[in-house]
Amino acid sequence: MHYSTLGSTDLRLSKIALGSMTWGEQNSEADAHAQIDLALAHGVNFIDVAEMYPVPPKAETQGLTETYLGNWLQKTGRRQELVIASKVIGPGMFPYLRGGPRLDRAQVLAACETSLQRLKTDYIDLYQVHWPQRPTNYFGQLGYDHRDSDGGVSIEETLSALGELVQQGKVRHIGISNETPWGTMEYLRLAREKSLPRVQSIQNPYSLLNRSFEVGLAEFAHKERTGLLAYSPLAFGMLSGKYLNGARPEKGRLTLFTRFSRYNGEQGMAATAEYVALAQQHGLDPAQMALAYVNSRSFVTSTIIGATTLEQLQSNLDSINLTLPRAVLKGIEQIHARFTIPCP
Repeated sequence: MHYSTLGSTDLRLSKIALGSMTWGEQNSEADAHAQIDLALAHGVNFIDVAEMYPVPPKAETQGLTETYLGNWLQKTGRRQELVIASKVIGPGMFPYLRGGPRLDRAQVLAACETSLQRLKTDYIDLYQVHWPQRPTNYFGQLGYDHRDSDGGVSIEETLSALGELVQQGKVRHIGISNETPWGTMEYLRLAREKSLPRVQSIQNPYSLLNRSFEVGLAEFAHKERTGLLAYSPLAFGMLSGKYLNGARPEKGRLTLFTRFSRYNGEQGMAATAEYVALAQQHGLDPAQMALAYVNSRSFVTSTIIGATTLEQLQSNLDSINLTLPRAVLKGIEQIHARFTIPCP
């Protein structure tokens, strides 16, 4: 395993993080614990959960990823070996969460408290805002509908609440997710001017099918030390090639949950076919090639992988040992020139 530093902190993270959003939906608690054991055996020390998970979100399963990890911590006593990241939900259609989530002070503090209880720990290493309070582009939205509204909750209020959690010792560091260049700039400005905690990371989508982070946010990652925690590096498994030519494997995520269409449109399918062909031409596993590309980007702090089987997880972990040849990198850029961000 390779490691990198979280932002401007002294916290060392594994370059591959274990994601958890299948736990409680496609994976049982026993599955989750086996995944944690395997990941740690390969040097992973960074695990990402969220109060909203698993996905698809619903009231009956909400919070299970944190609960499963908390039970593992209680069983093993290995809290000091892990860097744990969690997230507070943004606004949306989730009435079962605090009567409708908002990123105001009361809800941020309450969300963290319940996450700590589920995790059975007294601190979270990295606490992130899952998505913005204000209406803006995230989760694949295109165009820009200017609505100058933050729902009555400013970034300053959210950041101040996160600052309270840091002061109380319940949170070590903070981060943002599904955020834009403007939002990142505002968090950094407020931290500087109001002596509030500084965001240390941005958890956004990044893969061969979605390199939008490179436009604007990669510059922040380097100049402001707000590195990317890349989620969906395999585009919901699309880049493995298992959904090509209309295939729908029995337990595949896109087979089970047809609501997820971010990565399987016409352009996404066409680009995926070319990336898979490139990998096969060079004798590479398509999924490992896709992950190795993300791992190699200088602005990426950690790549968040997920799996539903231990075999998948083992293969994904092995991507850390793959260095892509120059010919493969050239081929990737040639495909990217033809299919530029087909799945934002």
